[in-house]
Amino acid sequence: MYNPPRLIAQESFKKIKTLNEGEKMKVAQNVQELIGKTPLVRLNFASKESGANVIGKCEFMNPSGSVKDRIALGMINAAIGAGKITPETIVIEPTSGNTGIGLASVCAAKGIKLILTMPSSMSIERRKLLAALGAQIELTPAEKGMKGAVERALELAQETKNSFVPQQFENPANPEYHRVTTAVEIWEDLDGKVDVLVAGVGTGGTITGVGEVLKAKNPNLKIYAVEPIDSPVLSGGKPGPHKIQGIGAGFVPKALNTALYDEVIQVKVSDAYEMSRRLGKEEGILVGISAGANIWASKEIGKKYPGKTVVTILCDTGERYLSTELFDLQPS
Repeated sequence: MYNPPRLIAQESFKKIKTLNEGEKMKVAQNVQELIGKTPLVRLNFASKESGANVIGKCEFMNPSGSVKDRIALGMINAAIGAGKITPETIVIEPTSGNTGIGLASVCAAKGIKLILTMPSSMSIERRKLLAALGAQIELTPAEKGMKGAVERALELAQETKNSFVPQQFENPANPEYHRVTTAVEIWEDLDGKVDVLVAGVGTGGTITGVGEVLKAKNPNLKIYAVEPIDSPVLSGGKPGPHKIQGIGAGFVPKALNTALYDEVIQVKVSDAYEMSRRLGKEEGILVGISAGANIWASKEIGKKYPGKTVVTILCDTGERYLSTELFDLQPS
């Protein structure tokens, strides 16, 4: 018997109501409650080609699209708790984009004014996102990298009354938030079966916070730091311009525990691009350049650990890079 569309819709809603009867509705009270608890996903081509079980932590699923949502919330809450931020305080922070976007979201939700300094080499999507979230942006010379953005942020702080600079590169709340959230999530979701951690180093907070907790739980854990081959500072080389946005700040961050990792892996931007593109086209997951670097490093490192579980970070969404050469491709 034919049912008109309206009746079909009514029946569907009746079924939904029946299924939900007696269930408690789960609604976040604000965007901050949505940060973290990101899922893990098996990276199939990386697993197949390495022989290891390569797992990605889907940090692009945070509300503002990156792992930096975590430290934005952690640093702001810690500062409020310590009395360093009041309703009149102006937060000033240097950023390569993702921390700034996370801070812009958190500050918007809390009604805090935010000024960000950022290298002009960062993607246009990042600038537009920051503006859309209400942040004030000051671009610094691309050739000065993150060091130039840091210097300008500190200058602005000196010029601005009642200002606060979170200083993500040295703020202890950065790795601490990863200790109490990201690390715990990975350990619990994998039932403690973690053999290798691979993470790109930007501020150093992720690899430090996650690595310290996982290493304490599994002393046999191997940890690999990832950096751009064009700016091999962690390997003892000289800083230089590079295109892997989000890692390779050009200096060794104070937030980084340099005694923690076993080895540093250098990644070419072309290899990072290839991995990001492949993950999108072959597995339907759109990620950014630093995630591509992590995947390449995980795939190569995984060859040393057949059958073992290699965990890495899918740092941010690829939508943040659509204007860059990462996705400057002709449809195939």
